[in-house]
Amino acid sequence: MTETILETQELKKYFPVRSPLLKRTIGWIRALDGVSFAIQRGEIFGLVGESGCGKSTLGKTLLGIYQPTQGKVIFKGQLISDLPKKAARKLRREIQYVYQDPGASLDPWWTTERLLREPLVIHTDLSRQEMDERIRRMIHAVGLEEEHLSRYPHEFSGGQQRRLALARILTLNPDLIIFDEPTSGLDVSVQATILKLFKDLKEAFHLTYLFISHDLSVIRMMCHRVAVMYLGVIVEMGPTEAVFAQPKHPYTKALLAAIPVPRVTPEQEEIVLEGEPPSPEHLPSGCRFRLRCPYAEEDPCSLREPPLEESDSGHYVACHLQEKVE
Repeated sequence: MTETILETQELKKYFPVRSPLLKRTIGWIRALDGVSFAIQRGEIFGLVGESGCGKSTLGKTLLGIYQPTQGKVIFKGQLISDLPKKAARKLRREIQYVYQDPGASLDPWWTTERLLREPLVIHTDLSRQEMDERIRRMIHAVGLEEEHLSRYPHEFSGGQQRRLALARILTLNPDLIIFDEPTSGLDVSVQATILKLFKDLKEAFHLTYLFISHDLSVIRMMCHRVAVMYLGVIVEMGPTEAVFAQPKHPYTKALLAAIPVPRVTPEQEEIVLEGEPPSPEHLPSGCRFRLRCPYAEEDPCSLREPPLEESDSGHYVACHLQEKVE
């Protein structure tokens, strides 16, 4: 039986919009607006969508960097969305976050050895000898050498900084790692090496991944299941191959059609998204994708928001006109 390691239930995160003149809240940015999903232990779960759809906000809310406005986050059967500070600090050993720019999260004045030792000092009661042994083991696990321990972050390449960030995280033996655009800015050859490393480490340390990315080719290669986000909600979710082979939401179809290919065959349907997503402060009525959707109809698309419902086994979609889309 599969074990659910992380679950969200109607998770919402609103940010206030304040008037500098009136000194009061005049509106809300609905960055997350009722997100529900579950991740199974040992799974790689992907999250895709355009910039501003709420992917990174979701990751930071799961970690506790942001406190949810409403809804629940459940980790290993325990409600963690409303933990006191001491308990939340202890939890961070088990859920770790890899930032889009790992170099920005590394103190430029600290050596690699000190960067790897810091989380062990804060979160464990290991002896110095035990810390040294774990640091050496993790630096080798990510493909770096012990000679790198005396270097500073700026002396590493982008790929090496990602390895260093991973080593720092793995020292705490986490259960779940949240990756936020982990391959952005990397050369293709380096990207392939880093992705292989992610897979190797997952097997070696029995990890579970939440993989946030806008790169659909990476998502397809890495993830068992994928959720597609648009303006703070999940519009489609299911097994990765099923979503890629037969997308049921027009937004998903548009994202897949935008993937560059060497040549376009006559059988491929070309869908071009026009305009920018609406502001999450002023969402349209009904389906929030309808203003950019080539299939939208006044009724029902503008009248009510479509719920996320199961279409096929394990494949969910939030669209009133999915039969027309298919």
